[in-house]
Amino acid sequence: MKQYLALCQRIIDEGTWIENKRTGKKCLTVIDADLSYDVANNEFPLVTTRKSFWKAAIAEFLGYIRGYDNAADFRALGAKTWDANANDNQAWLNNPVRKGEDDMGRVYGVQGRSWQKPDGTALDQLRKIIDHLSSDLDDRGEILTFYNPGEFELGCLRPCMHTHTFSLLGDTLYLTSYQRSCDVPLGLNFNQIQVYAFLALMAQITGHKPGMAYHKIVNAHIYDDQVELMRDVQLQREPLAPPQLHINPDIKTLEDIESWVTMDDFSVEGYQHHDPIAYPFSV
Repeated sequence: MKQYLALCQRIIDEGTWIENKRTGKKCLTVIDADLSYDVANNEFPLVTTRKSFWKAAIAEFLGYIRGYDNAADFRALGAKTWDANANDNQAWLNNPVRKGEDDMGRVYGVQGRSWQKPDGTALDQLRKIIDHLSSDLDDRGEILTFYNPGEFELGCLRPCMHTHTFSLLGDTLYLTSYQRSCDVPLGLNFNQIQVYAFLALMAQITGHKPGMAYHKIVNAHIYDDQVELMRDVQLQREPLAPPQLHINPDIKTLEDIESWVTMDDFSVEGYQHHDPIAYPFSV
């Protein structure tokens, strides 16, 4: 929590105003931010200086793992985070490849589970990583990437948190996640939960101990209509003790995640928080 607040304060104090063409808004921006999460000791990085809706964050990542390309499937899991980009993004609405309401195109999990090879066949990046790690193999290329420049025009949004690299040292699994762009008041709250939960899940289904998760952000920003709430409200609050995340131990395989896992298989213990803050969301 302290590193999250330190980044927020750094943006307020040191950020440069940058115009964002996609949203038509200005952002206070800094370059290069590093966060780390202690998954081994179950220090769940859930924001406490405002209420965080952690279930939607994990639900969204479950959708990525399953390779979903439709906002309705995410809603069924408990995440409404793709509704706006699928249905209110004018550039995507005008794109002839869009299949209709709720279609997201070839974004995030589609790339992770069905990357198109030159011969027309699909590559399941996640399956390869799980097969390797389950056999105690780390070829120093256990990399899951959602970033496919050749297919940007086939999806409603370029990936923000785009690449996840797993590293195995003995019986301990580590994760390093890379993010090109981050809406810190809203997005980071989700993203840090997802990095943490992804390592915890992958360690569990591959039979390893979780270690540290490292989260690297290139462009960290706060939109102009969020600055006042961050500076005058959230940063004035004292952080509370971190909670713990519990995952159903019966989740043992990728197939379990794909078939029967729901948000009922995740729980958080000891979550204390301040009141919610309604930050504006930029499509």
